[in-house]
Amino acid sequence: MRTAETERRRILAATSISYVVVVLDTSIVNVAVERLSVAFSAPIESLQWVVSGYTVSLAALLLTGGRLGDRYGARNVYLAGLGLFTLASLLCACATGLSSLVAARVLQGIGAALLVPSSLKLIDHASPNAEKRARAIGLWAGCGAIAMAAGPIVGGILIDTQGWRSIFFVNVPIGAAGMAMTWRISRDRPLAQALPLDIPGQIAAIVGLVGVIGVLIEGRAFGWTSPPI
Repeated sequence: MRTAETERRRILAATSISYVVVVLDTSIVNVAVERLSVAFSAPIESLQWVVSGYTVSLAALLLTGGRLGDRYGARNVYLAGLGLFTLASLLCACATGLSSLVAARVLQGIGAALLVPSSLKLIDHASPNAEKRARAIGLWAGCGAIAMAAGPIVGGILIDTQGWRSIFFVNVPIGAAGMAMTWRISRDRPLAQALPLDIPGQIAAIVGLVGVIGVLIEGRAFGWTSPPI
């Protein structure tokens, strides 16, 4: 009983920490736009891709991330996602141009899309009791809500004192700590009847989301009636 409870607490701690940085990165970058504009001499339309590249890839790949967790085990996919997110955060911090920063932000979103659904699967597997499971998911979601609200404040403090690169560097030790905690979690078994990946559906989701966001960002620059738009 004590071992199961210890495992549950480890999983909740690891998933909550990682979820905080995932949600934090949806809002913390907004306050860095002015500094990024100066650093890269880029127009606002291009800078919007720094924010949207992350959120679009996260939203577009969430369902596939969950399906991969079913097929290969939630712990394995969670570790892969957190590792990719941490590496991408380091690449963001070391970016020398706007294109490389946007590409690294897309990688961040892919990592987040892998770890978010897998973190919920880990919590579900570790909490067979419905009351404890509801409490754990509530705490997990609450950590995300706090991170969303705190993003602009934390980002403002870091940027003002350490520069814009610090908002990405801070993810690296947190991500490493989350991976170390997750490594101690027992492996879960993949679902025997896991559904196959919906590749055409996933491509359609990516094209649809990128198309809609692309029109909203680039419409004024290209012209609302231009052929690309």
